[in-house]
Amino acid sequence: MDLTVAATTFALIFPVELPDKTFIASLVLATRYRPALVWIGVSLAFFVQCVVAVAAGGLLSLLPSAVVAAVAGLLFLVGSVVLWRGAAGADADEQATEEEFRARAGAEVHGVRVVATSFGVLFLAEWGDLSQLLTAGLAARYEDPVSVFTGSWLALVVVAGLAVGLGRTLLRFVRLATIRRVGAVVCLLLALVAAYDVVRSLT
Repeated sequence: MDLTVAATTFALIFPVELPDKTFIASLVLATRYRPALVWIGVSLAFFVQCVVAVAAGGLLSLLPSAVVAAVAGLLFLVGSVVLWRGAAGADADEQATEEEFRARAGAEVHGVRVVATSFGVLFLAEWGDLSQLLTAGLAARYEDPVSVFTGSWLALVVVAGLAVGLGRTLLRFVRLATIRRVGAVVCLLLALVAAYDVVRSLT
């Protein structure tokens, strides 16, 4: 495993996922059930999602290098646009997302059922999510599935841990709109790097 690739992936996925509905969903679930069990269920959902994303990225990496760079760049560019456009309504989105996940949480459950409920809620919420697309793009770009998986999964697990443990407190000091704009800039930089790779591979 390449620690540099894993750390780079972590640094890129973390700011993208922090303002996402994953954070809000984990927060809401932790207010309803035992936080530790919620965190376990959410982390298991992320594990499966990352495996799928890395597998998709591995398939992309079989294409010619110019095509891989172009697809990865497009994913990063889409991520940048989505995050930037969503920054203005981040606070309103937060309230709507909280209500949505309160409804999804359903009746009071205990023990293993909390893990299963948290897994199910996050698994469905994250399917085709921006972080999953970016993980696939990174896996295709670096051609190192283990390192990308490790960095991406740890970033998601840390975000869930922050939501479960410090969610409300963190939201008092950090605006979601600002985090989304930071994530948008990060994605744009990745898109520019990918564009450079396309040009270099064609010359």
